[in-house]
Amino acid sequence: MLETSAASMPGNSVAAVSRESARLLALERLDMLDAPKDEAFERVIRLIKAIFEVEIGIVSLIDAHRQWYQACVGFDIDEVPRDATFCRIVVEQEEVMIVEDATQDARFSDHPAVTGEAHVRFYAGMPLKTKDGFTIGTICAIDRQPRGFTGRELGILKEIADAVMDRIELLQFAATDGLTGAMTRRAFRNEAAQHVTDALRVNGDISVITLDVDHFKRINDTFGHPAGDQVLKTIAAISRRVLGPDALFGRLGGEEFAVALPGMDQADAVVVAEKLRAAFAEKAVAIENAFIKVTASFGVASLTNVREDIETLLAQADAAMYRAKQTGRNRCVTWDAVRPPRPSARRRRVVRAGTLVFGEGVLAMPCTIRTLGDDGAGLHLSDTAEVPDTFTLVIEGEGREVRCKVTTRDRQRVDVAFVAAA
Repeated sequence: MLETSAASMPGNSVAAVSRESARLLALERLDMLDAPKDEAFERVIRLIKAIFEVEIGIVSLIDAHRQWYQACVGFDIDEVPRDATFCRIVVEQEEVMIVEDATQDARFSDHPAVTGEAHVRFYAGMPLKTKDGFTIGTICAIDRQPRGFTGRELGILKEIADAVMDRIELLQFAATDGLTGAMTRRAFRNEAAQHVTDALRVNGDISVITLDVDHFKRINDTFGHPAGDQVLKTIAAISRRVLGPDALFGRLGGEEFAVALPGMDQADAVVVAEKLRAAFAEKAVAIENAFIKVTASFGVASLTNVREDIETLLAQADAAMYRAKQTGRNRCVTWDAVRPPRPSARRRRVVRAGTLVFGEGVLAMPCTIRTLGDDGAGLHLSDTAEVPDTFTLVIEGEGREVRCKVTTRDRQRVDVAFVAAA
């Protein structure tokens, strides 16, 4: 979402900025953003609809620039810009918010969700709070008719929110993805990190492949989410068949997977990636009376110096995968093909607020910084279509501004290299 002026963005006190930075750090520790959907949360929103007799139920997480739906019934979207949500107020105030009739509330009466086809009237948003008190998201009961909300109903919604947080905490210990049987994102990173440490100790090799199913949203929209689930299970089954017993295979996000290959250099890893790519392309997934041809885009990165770790390798592989998407999909691209001209520094995984400033300082766009190093960063945005090739990145909470050049991008993510100011 563009602002007409960088200076017009709402000001924040030092305390508020510090609190938001700590909140984002709590969100990062949970590592739930863009995680695969969890059936337990789907059950929660079905309960919300049944108990409160509303049309819409949401379990969401809120980062620096968006509200991301971990589960949602009633809206056919996965996320919305943070500034466009009712829930941003729940996060800012860190307390429950009840709106009995949005048309009568000055804060929301002209909101597009109220005046438009969504026709939102009633809203009940309960904060999802960590044990140390940070609001990382919300659960919502929403209806298209005005209604009241009793104290008893408020108590039930609070109990449901606590159950959701219990589930989020429990997921931190899960090792296997329930849908595909792949390693969970946290388990994959932890085990792969140990292999990187071992490789560095003996001056050995390790490579990482990231892969993303092409046009996956189109599959879900055309054939339905059960068909998408079947595609993901097929991708996982093929991957396990093609990969050797020493490979680590994990699910990083909805349709994104990763492979760690201890002992393999880049050349050997590209061979493995090509085998996977060809195996996917040859397989047609049977869905009712249709067959879905599935392809994926691949990025490959390999250990090259003592400063690299698993987060750096994953960031490099992701950047290469974005380039594969840009250049036609159903292909493999190595980090060497997209890396900036100077050596890359270590990247660390973060969740930080950032702002892109461009157009001679007139335009600004909020983002969430997801990886950060001395020479570059990985940024998530609601839409990258209006992001120019060069801009200034303001890293909120640090008082730091850096000039950036885009190295790779896809619809919602850009990878940038930091450049010296002219």
